[in-house]
Amino acid sequence: MALLEFTPNGIYCPQADVYIDPWKPVKRALITHGHADHARWGSKYYLCTHQAKPVIQYRLGNGPRIESVSYGEARTINGVKISFHPAGHIVGSAQIRVEHQGEVWVVSGDYKTENDGISTPFEPVKCNVFITESTFGLPVFRWQPQREVMQEINDWWRENAAEGKVSIIMAYALGKAQRILRYLDTNIGKVFTHGSVESVNKVLQSQGLILPPAPKASVDNMRNAMEGSLVIAPPQALRSTWVRRFKDYSTGMASGWMAMRNTNRRGYDRGFVLSDHADWDGLNEAVLATGAEKVFVTHGYTSQFAQWLNEQGIWAAEIGTEFHGEQLEEEDGEVEE
Repeated sequence: MALLEFTPNGIYCPQADVYIDPWKPVKRALITHGHADHARWGSKYYLCTHQAKPVIQYRLGNGPRIESVSYGEARTINGVKISFHPAGHIVGSAQIRVEHQGEVWVVSGDYKTENDGISTPFEPVKCNVFITESTFGLPVFRWQPQREVMQEINDWWRENAAEGKVSIIMAYALGKAQRILRYLDTNIGKVFTHGSVESVNKVLQSQGLILPPAPKASVDNMRNAMEGSLVIAPPQALRSTWVRRFKDYSTGMASGWMAMRNTNRRGYDRGFVLSDHADWDGLNEAVLATGAEKVFVTHGYTSQFAQWLNEQGIWAAEIGTEFHGEQLEEEDGEVEE
């Protein structure tokens, strides 16, 4: 019996009777982070990091039992040692280490290897078997340093402000929105947020994350104080009635998919290559750092990345999933009007 198994409900540890980021409701779930494709509603018990708990609680409500642990803190369940280790994806994100009788597996969840200054930086964890995401598992995906992308965003905002336009940048409400907000040049103008971004900001600020002031873009301030300002909104807001309340504006999209030419034609004016996932080089570095003898590849370009690893002499196999990586849509699929 393998330490971890791939089942219709998700990744399962039979010895401990727990699932990791299950796709369907289960009795006990270990959760890598708070994005909706990993922290799904319906399970009876959840275990995550202290940093991830507030936003998971906010999204799942007060019904389920949610416990949390520190990074590196071990819990033993029926002889299986389980611990959470920094993934660098978003605030509170973790890789989950599972050990039993000397065998160690690590489930990466989503991760990035660049330190964004907000999330606890990624730490490689030695293991026998590594389950890695591959959202951007092609050589075309190689990220610029964050500071360079933020300079591009600030330059775009500055140009729009000089013309009296509102700059509306689309970014995931949890993760990317906070990275952008943290590093904006607020000397350019005022910053506002869509309601869904403001709600997540409040949760993260309540646990100590420092962010510049960015009130909700309401009907009143849309009319009176928006000229030359920047607004951070979830991707789905682009096609909502909400965005049409602005008069003279320019739209931008922050996503790793902006590295592909054919994605920059979806109704926005400017694309910025910014992702909360590891790029091609980051994926390769992470796999090598684990020292794993076997690698299972999930989420994204699974067959391509698995084939590449096999060609490099690392045993690898692809694992199907119900979710295929970062999307251009807001992960919760809801837009507050």
